[in-house]
Amino acid sequence: MSEIREKIVALQNYLDSRIVGQQELVKKLIITVLADGHALLEGAPGLAKTKAIKTLADCIQAHYNRIQFTPDLLPSDITGSDIYVAEKGEFEFRKGPVFANLVLADEINRAPAKVQSALLEAMAERQVSVGGKQYVLPALFMVLATQNPIEQEGTYNLPEAQLDRFLMYIKIDQPDSETEHKILRLVRAEQKGEHETQTAEKEFFGKVGKIKIEDILEARKTVLSVYMNDNLENYLVQLIMATRHPEKYDTSLKEKILYGASPRATIALDKCAKINAWLKGRDFVIPEDIHDVVYDVLRHRIILSFEAQAEGLKCDDIISGILKMVPLP
Repeated sequence: MSEIREKIVALQNYLDSRIVGQQELVKKLIITVLADGHALLEGAPGLAKTKAIKTLADCIQAHYNRIQFTPDLLPSDITGSDIYVAEKGEFEFRKGPVFANLVLADEINRAPAKVQSALLEAMAERQVSVGGKQYVLPALFMVLATQNPIEQEGTYNLPEAQLDRFLMYIKIDQPDSETEHKILRLVRAEQKGEHETQTAEKEFFGKVGKIKIEDILEARKTVLSVYMNDNLENYLVQLIMATRHPEKYDTSLKEKILYGASPRATIALDKCAKINAWLKGRDFVIPEDIHDVVYDVLRHRIILSFEAQAEGLKCDDIISGILKMVPLP
């Protein structure tokens, strides 16, 4: 195992010890970092969404900012604005919280459209436009957004164009009883300051230290060398094609999909599958790597028809059907 992979795997193991029962969330956050993308996390309150992001930020030598989205937020509250400096007799740009390496957009769906569009430019173009000037964001720039699915009052649904900018749409479920016991014991131990809770932290920071931005940029280049054979590449493309032309596999499915996944989904699925293989210690992709990330990559890129919604179908149901229909290589 290469040195850079050892560091990333150590980071993953440390996060698993701190975010109990959320191994999939941890893995997909790391995939998002290595894929140079953004992630949208959805789950009920109290499922450690914010804690996971904050803990990840603490493990990296990077600038972290948290933005609490509210209905009265303005675009300048995120991007920054030109401030008149009387001493100089001129305007000076003061950077907003988006100028960071890791940005937590907490409860993003509570922000109005103008604020969402300002964040969209930052996510898509890696720059901010203020007063006719463009300001470039850091080389390591990632937005990790959260939204609460159980409250709709005072929220603004994210438009499909912005959803497509997220590499992954990660849904978090409630833990089972065994995991709930582990969470309870961990919190009790942390509150008492017991030594056992500090072991993983000392081992990680003592052995690895904080992950440098240069390490992440190097890992991003390394994962590009992970091999995917032609048959598997064709399988990946056919999964995307099945979302656009489902009638080739099942005529009834055509009435349930209004719009299929974009080419951005193909690129994202390829990159995420390679990183998934790399994290597991392989330098080649197998079908399971695609299956591990396909739901998170596609669930926000397929738009269901009214008929499908009326039947109570979810995008995950459609993806499951496609995986059964498209033959493995």
